[in-house]
Amino acid sequence: MEGPTSTGIPNRKLAMWTFIGSECMLFGTLIATYMIYRGRNLVPPYPHDLLNIPFITVTTFVLLMSSLMMVLALAAVQRNDLRATKLWLALTALFGLIFLGGQYYEFNHFVHEGLPLSRNLFSSTFFVLTGTHGAHVAGGVIWLSTLFVRTMNGKLDARHAETVEIAGLYWHFVDVVWIILFTLIYLLV
Repeated sequence: MEGPTSTGIPNRKLAMWTFIGSECMLFGTLIATYMIYRGRNLVPPYPHDLLNIPFITVTTFVLLMSSLMMVLALAAVQRNDLRATKLWLALTALFGLIFLGGQYYEFNHFVHEGLPLSRNLFSSTFFVLTGTHGAHVAGGVIWLSTLFVRTMNGKLDARHAETVEIAGLYWHFVDVVWIILFTLIYLLV
């Protein structure tokens, strides 16, 4: 257990908040670029013809439900219920993988319909923005998997709840970013 810090926030948690702040700048820049180029330099096929809003709404729901599962994993580890901790960590990672599978399907669909990365400004900014988010989800899934393995090996219990909390901060950040992306890319077509 760490001693008190001058901020009153444990160093590892402060480091995660600092990292999230830097990631906000990264995504802010990517989102601004997307918004600046939105609707410019379009050649067929057009994004509104390819975006599958119902499908992406389902994958968005899956990702958002994974945040609930992350909260349940933290609550379980705090009360030292390791069986429930393993379950919720595994389900959080699984739902992240389902979201990534949906993103892979969508990317494949775009490419097969003639909208690869280099087709126009929309496709370039779309693939970079959503791909960067997908990479963050993949990193989160890997992190959650390591926490699951640590729990299986008896190396993660209530004494290490802060470790799960820090992973949860990252996971919730990734979900919040997706809410913004979903709104800007899919709902404001």
